[in-house]
Amino acid sequence: MTDATRQQAPVAVAEGELLELAMRVAGAAQDGEELEVYVSRGVETDIRAYEGEVESLSSAASAGVGIRVVIGGRQGFAYAGTLEESVLRQTLADARDNATFATADEHIGLAGPDGVAPTSLDLWDDEVLRTPSADKVEMALELERRARHADARVRQVAFADYGDMAAEAAVASSTGITATARRTVASVAVETIAGADADSQTGVGFSAARGPGDLDLDKAVTDAVERSTRMLGATKARSGRCAVILDPRVTSTLLAVVSSALSGEAVTKGRSFFADRIGEEVAVPTLMLVDDPTDARSFGASTHDAEGLACRRNVLIDNGVLRGFVFDTTAARRAGTASTASAVRGGYATTPVAGCRALLLSPGSLGAAEILSEVGEALFVQSITGVHSGVNPVSGDFSVGAEGLMVRGGVLAEPVREVTIASTLQRMLKAVLHIGSDVEWLPGVAAGQTLAIDGMALSGS
Repeated sequence: MTDATRQQAPVAVAEGELLELAMRVAGAAQDGEELEVYVSRGVETDIRAYEGEVESLSSAASAGVGIRVVIGGRQGFAYAGTLEESVLRQTLADARDNATFATADEHIGLAGPDGVAPTSLDLWDDEVLRTPSADKVEMALELERRARHADARVRQVAFADYGDMAAEAAVASSTGITATARRTVASVAVETIAGADADSQTGVGFSAARGPGDLDLDKAVTDAVERSTRMLGATKARSGRCAVILDPRVTSTLLAVVSSALSGEAVTKGRSFFADRIGEEVAVPTLMLVDDPTDARSFGASTHDAEGLACRRNVLIDNGVLRGFVFDTTAARRAGTASTASAVRGGYATTPVAGCRALLLSPGSLGAAEILSEVGEALFVQSITGVHSGVNPVSGDFSVGAEGLMVRGGVLAEPVREVTIASTLQRMLKAVLHIGSDVEWLPGVAAGQTLAIDGMALSGS
């Protein structure tokens, strides 16, 4: 067993005092400058089981601060991985110094209160912190045991993981912003390798929840085994053009790509295929796309965005018509509009940018099996590869590797692999046949659901 347990920067404040610390530092703003202080802390646990043993276990605690200073249109930023008083003072001094070297930009500035009240959300489960490490280890071991004995065709369990995190953050600024947010997430994931003769196929299943008590090990195992065993005997599909039915996970990945083109920052910089198309019909009339961080079902949900504004529901595409983008404060000023409270950041070491948190296509009336039946002949895609290299949110070009099963007579038929599906995001939005009712909230910026799209190019044998 590899024990990678480590303690990073110690948490320097007691529970509930993050905002007080942020406000105190923000109160040091000098005349003529805007000052924002973002502080966060968190704990994470990751456990991997392999062949009945704990292969690795890591537990880490971290805390840090990111400080932005805006003086005369110049922004300075500095961060530190501790909340010690002397380091806070030095980080503020560094941010001020960095501002003197920045290029002036009239649009740069900090958020100010906009009068929107935050939604009350419960995104925290104390069991993430209360559950003993031994119980978490046993969960990973039990996950692997169940996967090994779930089906005679399972030759090996590549990994069985348990992971969780608990994070808290606070932001305060000299412009009047004060906000806090916190959340927990726990998950299990398992990969099975199924075999028949010389053929081997893999499948991954998982379960995610706010706390360990709501995780479903059987669901994760069943999903992994089904995905691996049904691909046994897969061959290349015949090239042509056909309807494609996306598994919910694939739909979530697709929406994540679309979300980057809906960023107000990308639009103002000409890096989106949606640029200059507000009010145009960009999708089928039945399609509505909403980013709603106030939906507690989303793992990206939050009461406040990364600049401290109250999160809100933003309708991006309504009845197929493009209605708007997501903006943080700077991108909004550049576009001559108001922030949509959509600032996100990767932690205290980064500055905020515009981004989606909780994308959802308004569900249709059909479940997955009903969509298969309605479409009749298609390719069911259970996973894709090459998204980062094969999808361009600027031009809309879409070409990725895929594996899945052919749909014949409305049911899943022979498995296929090593195929490429291609189109453009513009055409795909206009060719949606069915949006599933089977909404599945997944870790990431978008929910998943079955999605049928007509007329995609399929390249195989």
